[in-house]
Amino acid sequence: MKILLVGEYSRLHNSLKEGLIKLGHKVTLISSGDGLKQYPSDFLLTSRVKSSYILNKLNSYFIRFFKVDFIKKEYAYQLKKILPNLKGFDVVQFINEDALYLDPKTSLTLYKQLIQQNKKAYLLSCGEDYTTISYFLNPKNGYSVLTPFLNEETTKERSSFSLKYISPSYKALHLFFKEHTNGVICSDIDYHRAYIDCKNYLGLIPNPINTDLFKNETLPDLDKIYIFHGINSSSKIKKGNIYFSEALVKIKQTYLDKVVIIEAQDLPYKTYIESYNKAHIVLDQTYSYDQGYNALEAMAKGKIVFTGAEKEWREFYKLKEDQVCINALPNTNYLVKKINELITNPNKIKSISKEAKDFIQKEHNYISIAKKYLDIWTN
Repeated sequence: MKILLVGEYSRLHNSLKEGLIKLGHKVTLISSGDGLKQYPSDFLLTSRVKSSYILNKLNSYFIRFFKVDFIKKEYAYQLKKILPNLKGFDVVQFINEDALYLDPKTSLTLYKQLIQQNKKAYLLSCGEDYTTISYFLNPKNGYSVLTPFLNEETTKERSSFSLKYISPSYKALHLFFKEHTNGVICSDIDYHRAYIDCKNYLGLIPNPINTDLFKNETLPDLDKIYIFHGINSSSKIKKGNIYFSEALVKIKQTYLDKVVIIEAQDLPYKTYIESYNKAHIVLDQTYSYDQGYNALEAMAKGKIVFTGAEKEWREFYKLKEDQVCINALPNTNYLVKKINELITNPNKIKSISKEAKDFIQKEHNYISIAKKYLDIWTN
């Protein structure tokens, strides 16, 4: 098959591409690299405005006062230019309703042409979109990335990236995808919960991880326990990083000689990965039911990850509590207790490390996941 993957947020599409190529398919990936992370792409949309400090500041001014984003205009211009070459694909898959960070109205025009000049189109929900944000806005549905907003711990302005998806223009884009694609696939339990009753929902396919990249990974010696906490300033509130930071202050006071704490902020993807290689424990996020991509890659390396691992997720994979990772809750004392248990019981670290690697190999192997996508696309 000839497959076009549109957008990249977390290395999901890169890993899927690698799996599909292993199975003999031809795959093309187009994306904007997802900001600082700059994931590789066959067609990478770039921005002169974004790479210039002065132009970026001016662009922020235009966004704020005139609702004009020149970065989006640059991306749209580049996509329009290469669009005639993006035809003849058996499958086009968008990673999100905002797959290439374009203005919604522009997306409608360009994505319509992209879909029309190819055979089948599918939409992934592996992040925020109209359906998930609408679901998260109801507190009865459990906690989510919008819990800090609902609890008035952050402002509407600081939550604007998430809330934009329920605006009229993004709702129109959502309805476009609903009408013009063959269905929606979710990548984890958080989004699966929001889509479960949608007519166009095709099911959950776990994130693909290129497990071949982590075959030789071993857990570092436990003479001192290294704890890594990576922070992205644009998402730290909705990921609950404050609870990890508070917990680490207490851990440092208690275990000054036993623990090394590494806290890093806004690192490019490659630097981020290198920074946690020494770690035994990785602190990921507190407001999720399932693991994000960074957490899964850390688990593939045998790290003990504090992340989403709620009851619904454990039941889906038939796992026990704390078997392959630690369910992180937005509660400082709880986090301190869980970290304490690991520091005082190194054998538990070894046990979870092995289980984590086995779990990723069994449930997230990039080749077996690629086969699941092919099953849906061909059926």
